[in-house]
Amino acid sequence: VQLQASGGGLVQTGGSLNLSCTVSGSILSINGMGWYRQAPEKQRERVAYISLAGVANYIDAVKGRFTISRDDAKNTVYLQMISLKPEDTGVYYCYAEVLRSTDTGGVYTAPKWGQGTLVTVSS
Repeated sequence: VQLQASGGGLVQTGGSLNLSCTVSGSILSINGMGWYRQAPEKQRERVAYISLAGVANYIDAVKGRFTISRDDAKNTVYLQMISLKPEDTGVYYCYAEVLRSTDTGGVYTAPKWGQGTLVTVSS
């Protein structure tokens, strides 16, 4: 199972970026999906999360500026970011709770991470 993220880049303050992350590999389905970020010398934090039912939640710092969405037909999660600020700078990682089957016919949920995409917002 692989998660391939894309869409990062360099933008000025107030600019916009759209991130996407596609899950590939042998999976049954995907439960929750999300985006985390890690700024320089800071811990990784969850920025946005969307449940299988489509319920989204965000950290306060990005509410009203970021929108998470998903396309289950494409196994893809998106993060639309507007009004970007320098403090949004960091490596953004996508995350997915994938449902997989075992060799004995069981199922289990495994958390998977993408490789990270760098977002840099200049002041």
